[in-house]
Amino acid sequence: MSGTVSKSYYEHDDKVIDYCNKLTIKLHPMQQELQDSTLANHKMSVMLGAPEVLTIGQNFLKLIHAKKVLDIGTFTGASALAWALALPDDGQVISMDVDSSALDQIGRPVIEKCPKTAKKIKFHTESAIDTLDRLIADGQSGTFDFSFIDADKVNYSNYYDKSLQLLKPGGVILVDNALWSGSVTKANKDESTKAIDACNQHISQDPKSNSFLVNTGDGLHVAFKV
Repeated sequence: MSGTVSKSYYEHDDKVIDYCNKLTIKLHPMQQELQDSTLANHKMSVMLGAPEVLTIGQNFLKLIHAKKVLDIGTFTGASALAWALALPDDGQVISMDVDSSALDQIGRPVIEKCPKTAKKIKFHTESAIDTLDRLIADGQSGTFDFSFIDADKVNYSNYYDKSLQLLKPGGVILVDNALWSGSVTKANKDESTKAIDACNQHISQDPKSNSFLVNTGDGLHVAFKV
């Protein structure tokens, strides 16, 4: 993986990052199985979320005693599984993606081995914008605790704004791929990079949240609704 950052399941030369990851990542056996299966069986396995980011998210869920989670971008279900494992028995993850093929092929067979965990997750196969708008229309604004954004980059700012509306005060938003292999620092940016940079700038300047951007995984922007 090119750039200044890398996910821990790829080799990299930064011994400091490697040291931090080894002391951070704590994967449940189901998570390990799902990660291994994704890396071995999907041609776009690079889309898999960094386990260090998922561990950070799980710790936030426990810290804020979260029960309701938005998971924007399902892929094989690794992030949805991470959140479900960290939630109490009455917790709920709403995971959304326009394509369920990777989930059906790789994720479901792993997740459904544990009905107790699987029942916490509701998968929606449609535009995440549509799902978020429907939740808002249904009167669920201000009822969610946590949102993880890892879907199409051109909609990052839209996902952030809608997540912020749906979150309670004190709720946490994690925006993954916030550095995009370091490309956000380059002069020539493609459409996805421009959208990520715009979202980072928007979050940093937003008076409705407090935030920080960290160089872990492929970059993680963390925002807290005020």
